[in-house]
Amino acid sequence: MTLGVVAAFAYGILAIIGGIIGYRNASSKVSLISGGISGLLLVFAAFVQLQGQTWGLIVASIVTAILVIFFAFRLAKTRKFMPAGLMTILGTVALAMMVNQLIGKCTSLPRALRSFSDIAPLSLLGSRY
Repeated sequence: MTLGVVAAFAYGILAIIGGIIGYRNASSKVSLISGGISGLLLVFAAFVQLQGQTWGLIVASIVTAILVIFFAFRLAKTRKFMPAGLMTILGTVALAMMVNQLIGKCTSLPRALRSFSDIAPLSLLGSRY
């Protein structure tokens, strides 16, 4: 089990729980539906990743990125840390883990695109390197 799987599963569970709490506290059916759908997508993507399918990691990354953007806008609008700030921070951490794992799996890219040092030789960056 990789960190990408754990991140997708944990963020999915948090989204589901957040949707339920939003429904209970504010009678928000939108919170329940959106939290449930996005959370189930993330849990499903984590399960697919456990089966060895890379597309599960891609789906989890896309859903997480959408949620991070949504919660960042919500945080900017309301200026309330809960739940938007917490979900933005946790989502960013989860997304970083997923993207890190995705980059590690990109072995089909040409070698020159996998490493910055191959694209820009260190001699171009200055003599101190």
